[in-house]
Amino acid sequence: MPRFPSRLAVAGTALALTVGLIAPTAAQSAAKPATRAAARKWAALGDSYTAGIIEATGDLTEPQDGCARTTGSYPELIRRDLGSLVDLRNVSCSGAATPDVYADKQSPLGRPLPPLGSDPNAPYPPVPPQIDAVAPDAKVITVGIGGNDLGFGQILKDCIELGATALGQGTPCKDTYDAQLPGRLNQLRTGYATMLTALRHKAPSARVITVGYPHLIPEDATLCRYGNPLQFATFTTGDLAWARTRILEPLNLAIEQASSAQQDTYVDLYPGSTGHSVCDADHWLDGVLTSVLPLKYALVHPNAVGQAFAATQVEPAVLGG
Repeated sequence: MPRFPSRLAVAGTALALTVGLIAPTAAQSAAKPATRAAARKWAALGDSYTAGIIEATGDLTEPQDGCARTTGSYPELIRRDLGSLVDLRNVSCSGAATPDVYADKQSPLGRPLPPLGSDPNAPYPPVPPQIDAVAPDAKVITVGIGGNDLGFGQILKDCIELGATALGQGTPCKDTYDAQLPGRLNQLRTGYATMLTALRHKAPSARVITVGYPHLIPEDATLCRYGNPLQFATFTTGDLAWARTRILEPLNLAIEQASSAQQDTYVDLYPGSTGHSVCDADHWLDGVLTSVLPLKYALVHPNAVGQAFAATQVEPAVLGG
């Protein structure tokens, strides 16, 4: 189990500093009761990498609206660590893309559960655009999104199917999708910039923190065993290497550049999670499945350790500024 810096220690230090700054003198204490600093209003927005979704990241939180937010997702871990320092509205939602943050209602699908693969409580009513949960006087907004703008879920599914048809040979997914990626990335850049502008307009004094994606695929794609459902199933080795360099890394770069252009804070999860991909022994993300017996879906998402790592990276940004 990796030893991350204690989030409780960070929170305790922040609390001590806060108390020190607002503690009254003895004379002031005698004159009036001590007051406590107001909680920092924080809105957590994003897709399934923020929401948690999979069983490996805990139980579903309330309200169960189909967005599949879990108790072990990084916003909830930070909420527990910081306690009264923050007033969190977590409206991250699995399947969300950038328009679902700033403009569109989303029809969430819930958490996929075996044996049928769909949430037994679906369909769910549409949820409002996530920006509706941002208070005009919010001090912090975190947002982790972008993969669904590129259609990553559909690409993953198709790569598995094409790899099975190709019996693990070649790059059938690259051959199908590569020419489409520049246009999809351009669309993401436009949508991301529009989203950040809308968030800034909604809460002008908020610190906007964008969160990238972790190291899903190892630098050496041969670490992934073809046909292993706990990894990438029948994704070919060539397609895995292509997906890392042509989808995941450009996705993070686009998020970083859009954030920099608007002078927002970017939290880069990629370098710190190197060596902990789906196919590494000490993996912070689960593959298509978390386990075979019992059957538990993961659909290539951070597990509890991956969410805990994300919390250590995002929490200082929430506290800062």
